Amino acid sequence: MLKNTQLLVKLSMLSAVAFLLMMLNFPLPFLPDFLKIDFSDVPALLAAIMFSPMAGVIVEALKNILYYLFKGSGVPIGELSNFIAGCAFILPVAFFYHKRKTKGALAKGLVAGTVLMVLLLAVLNYFLILPAYAWFFGMDYMLDPAVKLGLTTGAIIPFNLIKSACVAALFIPLFVKLKPWIRQQSMQTGPV
Repeated sequence: MLKNTQLLVKLSMLSAVAFLLMMLNFPLPFLPDFLKIDFSDVPALLAAIMFSPMAGVIVEALKNILYYLFKGSGVPIGELSNFIAGCAFILPVAFFYHKRKTKGALAKGLVAGTVLMVLLLAVLNYFLILPAYAWFFGMDYMLDPAVKLGLTTGAIIPFNLIKSACVAALFIPLFVKLKPWIRQQSMQTGPV
């Protein structure tokens, strides 16, 4: 019972930090304004590595629910996209790391997570997300295949590459510094 309570508290705290980091988002000057960089995947990565991949998914879900409740625009397309992107990024990292628990496994996981996130979001944006924006927000021009292809290849793919590189660049030194603490937390609480 105590371990479950401790785990809930830790996941809640990581979710709150992820939510705050998501609020500190910023656009890149050479990409559309609706694509914003944030570092909210870092706490989810920590949860996925400390406890289990499911813990990372829970943090991703909670941060997006909180963001929608406080900043949502009515239709949670952006939050759902962020959740899918975050899960696509953190799950390979967690699976690779839990299999070997080495820096090499972590590096392979970050590369695999980047590739999965970029490819999955490119396909989903082309076929589902951009058409959903067109339908819900009256942006009919986004239904044009040329516009969807241009946005996907010229904005979505570069954005996801940059975002994953930024998150990895912050996460790697943080992980190295916190590795003893991460090991201690994962032993105390156990997997989700």
